[in-house]
Amino acid sequence: MAIKNIAIIAHVDHGKTTLVDQILTQSGTMKQAEDQTLIMDSNDQEKERGITIYAKNTAIKYKDTTINIMDTPWHADFGSEVERVLKMVDSVLLLVDAYEGPMPQTKFVLKKSLEHWLRPIVVINKIDKPSARPDRVVDQVFDLFIQLGATDEQADFPIIYASARDWYAFLDLADQEKAAAAQDITPLIEKVMEVVPDAPNNNDAPLRLQIVNLSYDRFVGRLGIGRITDGTISQWQQVVVYANDGSTRKGKVAKVYTTLGVSRQETQTGECGDIVTIAGIPDIFVGETIGVEGIEPLTPIKVDEPTLTMDFLVNNSPFAGREGKFVTSRNIVDRLMKEIETNVWLAVEVHDGWNRCTVSGRGELHISVLIETMRREGFEIQVSAPQVLLKMDGDKKLEPIENVVINVADELSGSIIQMLNERKWMMQNMISENGVTTLEFHVPTRWLLWIRAQFILMTKGEWIMYSSFDHYAPYLGEIAKRVNGSMISMANGGAMKFSIWKLQDRGRIFVPPQTELYEWMIVWESAKPGDLTINLTKNKHLSNVRTGKADDNMLLTPITELTLEDALSYIWPDEYVEVTPQSIRLRKIHLRESDRKISNKK
Repeated sequence: MAIKNIAIIAHVDHGKTTLVDQILTQSGTMKQAEDQTLIMDSNDQEKERGITIYAKNTAIKYKDTTINIMDTPWHADFGSEVERVLKMVDSVLLLVDAYEGPMPQTKFVLKKSLEHWLRPIVVINKIDKPSARPDRVVDQVFDLFIQLGATDEQADFPIIYASARDWYAFLDLADQEKAAAAQDITPLIEKVMEVVPDAPNNNDAPLRLQIVNLSYDRFVGRLGIGRITDGTISQWQQVVVYANDGSTRKGKVAKVYTTLGVSRQETQTGECGDIVTIAGIPDIFVGETIGVEGIEPLTPIKVDEPTLTMDFLVNNSPFAGREGKFVTSRNIVDRLMKEIETNVWLAVEVHDGWNRCTVSGRGELHISVLIETMRREGFEIQVSAPQVLLKMDGDKKLEPIENVVINVADELSGSIIQMLNERKWMMQNMISENGVTTLEFHVPTRWLLWIRAQFILMTKGEWIMYSSFDHYAPYLGEIAKRVNGSMISMANGGAMKFSIWKLQDRGRIFVPPQTELYEWMIVWESAKPGDLTINLTKNKHLSNVRTGKADDNMLLTPITELTLEDALSYIWPDEYVEVTPQSIRLRKIHLRESDRKISNKK
């Protein structure tokens, strides 16, 4: 049976996971329940955020061919995973929204594909939109190919038009009405059959398989995922593991799995060209080559270094232990050690007799996904403000630079540019189209950590920002961080509506009425620099004469409910985010006056 390997790449919300769902269902590989969508986004956070976080492989049987399909993450924090996935495939489906056209992550994932000499198939998705402009979008895609240095063959890309949501695809714009009525996605599958080359059949060669991803199974342990470049692999086969540092060790493959739909299927033998999962080698790592004695190992895969770090600590707030099942340092360290078994970008260092762990990752989203996963599992932790990791080149200090793209309404672009120029953001490009201005900057990573709140205030939430690592550059000196101070509870008790109403014009409110507070918990963002203690536990004095109308007149400004990412972006170095299964709270590190005085002297 022939084997074809493809990946689906796109900007966020351009529909790639929906398209994979339709390919799975219309190929007859699996049935889709009436209430089930986004089959491939099986992780709870993926469903809630509407994004793909983890790369996944699936497969369909079509005619006499196995088509392995890789669904890739979109966010730049997981760019290393995208690059590793591309090493396993022979072509990509590049999805582009029929109205939005190429977006920042389109450029990022396409650039990676072209660098691997892959010839993309372009899918103009969401063609059913009333505002769709497919001809213009195709021109924009072609311009992007040329801009990124595509070869003549790559720039001569096949085009498919589709509405993944409405189950149809077609080759010619004149056929849209007919295709919509037919609800048939198979023209896209047929184009894959026509364009994507079969994987070479080198079954008779000595085994070579490179591990590009890791997983874990509680029954068989650590799993390695990769494409068989040469030969075949069988259960209980003795193999040689060629490590990334040039050393070798022996191992035995206990299990071999292939994929059909979203299920792993155990098989006796994996064929050349197939994407397989193997078990039995407990210390397997990304980039290592599995083979036999005397082969030439494949080029090791470089895993991107962490760029951001923060401390994970035991929760010691007055509310510690109320909501979580796992609250000790041993619980936290064990969980983090388990995480680094498969999360190859993560680094963990234990300090202070297990009371503090420094966790380093690729970015805020990368680490916040871990924190959110832990809180859902029942952990209570405190985390510090994110800090950017700097590099040394001799005696020169280097810092990571991000390529940042911001989309705002035209009328807001002037004030945004002025604010960013004051913070020395380096503008690279500016385009205005359809009432939206797209601004592109080069920005040190650390300058992004405190800017989100400012954007929210200036644009009232009407903005979109994307960022991806670009390069390292000489350290650009100190920067102005968050200007506004924090307003801190000076008393224990419940937050009263009357107190919030009296003080609400002084800044941004983080806690609704009836929230239980403890001393030195952060409850507000001040409208002025400097921290300020306030008492939100005071209630309205009772009198002999009361009217319901007076209480009704206490109208509150909408409460700012901070997400985990908002909280991490907000806090100062002397503040923590307290994370529990039910709550996200902000607090000062030191909750006692004596500790604060000692810290301030230091």
